[in-house]
Amino acid sequence: MNKTLSLILTTLTMVLCLNTANADQASDREEIHALLWKYTRALDTLNADAYVSVYAEDGAFKSGATSLTTGHDALREMIDGVKKGQEERAKAGNPVGAMYHMTMDSWIEFVDTDHARHHSYWQTVFGPAKQGETPRVAAAGYGIDDLVRVDGNWLIKLRNVAP
Repeated sequence: MNKTLSLILTTLTMVLCLNTANADQASDREEIHALLWKYTRALDTLNADAYVSVYAEDGAFKSGATSLTTGHDALREMIDGVKKGQEERAKAGNPVGAMYHMTMDSWIEFVDTDHARHHSYWQTVFGPAKQGETPRVAAAGYGIDDLVRVDGNWLIKLRNVAP
């Protein structure tokens, strides 16, 4: 094989490999965005089973320097506790409106083929609980989520909303 043909074949092989890697990464980004949407909907509806399903078995939620909730049972209890608190406030005549968690300016960084990091700003808004009330911003911040691929599926390893 002459040198020119060899160079052409090598270049084509490299281009095909890059295109395959880019396509795989694009697919991973879509899966991660779907995972984070599922996370948000589970949290906003206080669906503990759906919430737990987006985490790895040893996955954790972290808020602040010392607050760490680890594992499916603890994560389920966390969501059940929020739900119970909202129900108690409603019974006392102080209902909270629907929750809306929003993620903004997000960026996904691939650490390797099975690990990624999601960087974002976030905001929690409560809709009006009663007629005539206005929505209120409850919290805002930035977060870093460590994601891991387990059995072919992306899951949250650590959601840190106050790194």
